[in-house]
Amino acid sequence: MMSEHQAKSIVIVGGGTAGWMAANLMAKSWQHLGFNIRLIESPDIGIIGVGEGSTPQLKGFMDFLGIKESDWMGQCNATYKNGIEFVNWSTKPGFSRYFHPFPAQTDDYSAPGFFHNSYIRRKGISVEGHPDHFFLASYLAKHKLAPIPEFHFPFETNYGYHFDSALLGKFLAGKAQEFGVTHTRGTVAEVKLHLNGDIQSVITQAGETIAGDIFIDCTGFASLLLQQQLKVPFKSFGNNLFNDAAVVLPTEQTQQLGSQTISTALKHGWAWEIPLTNRNGNGYVYSSAYSSSDSAETELRAKLGLLDADVEARHLKMKVGRVEQHWHKNCVAVGLSQGFIEPLEATALHLVQETVQGFIDCYQKGNFSGQYQGEFNASVNARFEAVRDYIVGHYRINSRTDSQYWLDNANNNQLSASLVAILQCWMRGDNLSDELDRQKIDHYYPSISWHCLLAGYGLYPDSGQLKPGNEYANKYNIGQITDFISRCGLNFKPHRQKLAELSAG
Repeated sequence: MMSEHQAKSIVIVGGGTAGWMAANLMAKSWQHLGFNIRLIESPDIGIIGVGEGSTPQLKGFMDFLGIKESDWMGQCNATYKNGIEFVNWSTKPGFSRYFHPFPAQTDDYSAPGFFHNSYIRRKGISVEGHPDHFFLASYLAKHKLAPIPEFHFPFETNYGYHFDSALLGKFLAGKAQEFGVTHTRGTVAEVKLHLNGDIQSVITQAGETIAGDIFIDCTGFASLLLQQQLKVPFKSFGNNLFNDAAVVLPTEQTQQLGSQTISTALKHGWAWEIPLTNRNGNGYVYSSAYSSSDSAETELRAKLGLLDADVEARHLKMKVGRVEQHWHKNCVAVGLSQGFIEPLEATALHLVQETVQGFIDCYQKGNFSGQYQGEFNASVNARFEAVRDYIVGHYRINSRTDSQYWLDNANNNQLSASLVAILQCWMRGDNLSDELDRQKIDHYYPSISWHCLLAGYGLYPDSGQLKPGNEYANKYNIGQITDFISRCGLNFKPHRQKLAELSAG
């Protein structure tokens, strides 16, 4: 147990989902040590609220805090997410759409068949290489089933969520205060520094001075503390991730409530469709270098059938990249203040969670000092780079030719050495899992994710060049695999029914 005089004062500047996630994780981890955690939230700064989808890590976050799905999902209009369907990113026949699943334990039976077939097909042999046939989550999404099995199903599943980000932030604010976090409403007007460059205190517009040992910067793209005050440089990803803007439009919810995010490639970017219980979230992420905001809005309205509707659109700008140091002096940046990688794979909250948990681990390991600051920064930077590379891969391997945007993405050679090695490995027909293991990056995106991406685009020899295979090439019976998956699917209820049961009990 830490002695009383060693207890730290943590000041979180900025609310939103990132700020309140940080507050909850730190309070849960350190409340028994007598830490004083205070969050300052400006009433003048709204929540961007674009990220309305998650990876499976959010369930781990809720489990750590002891929050049941019945406690929060209904309050945040949340739905289940089996994965992401990508539409029209590829023009290869038979590969106009594919699904990126969250893995299930049942995939231990079917995934080896996918790995084998994708390897054999790259060798020019005619076997089924589309990922959608091999994964339980793909089946669940296709049939609009929830990923929660009945009690007698002996296999684990992984899943994410869709949610209203503003409501989730409010819910987490309440939870954090239950854990003892102090909530202060106010706008920071001034930042005071110690002689050694550490942050001493922040002063609100109301004149209150708030001192602390550690300051958490959750002030969004402005990055008031880390970038503005401590002058930590920002590294832009603009040379290989072109998108820097978005336009958002809600639509009414349909009776057929989906359990997946849908990402559809458009002329100068892509559009998301996220099902919530009360509405559909829709948006178009695009590059302002290729499209004006008016053109982007018109394109999204045309897709949604809202050209003549009165629904108001919201326009956003994005600053894509990361800071060079996420923890500098006594300040840690979390969320948009540390960086942003466009929302294609819904990684924003994942990066928040990993950053905060990584800081907690390193701060504790160093006996609540900056001893492991370098290790922490290297780890977070590596995660940002790995996520960026996976996202860049979606654009680099596209085969669309309908706009200069897609042609420039396909010809963009501003790629990391890691991504180049992955793409070369695939095109040579080598074992991709071995390459990911060699680079030690499969814990960021596992082999299944990379295989689904590359196979899902149809990066195979042209079908006319494929040859019949021998017994080894056809060792996996696709009919048996799909039959196994469909029989597993009988253990899952319709998505809307499962959500109704969750709300009822």
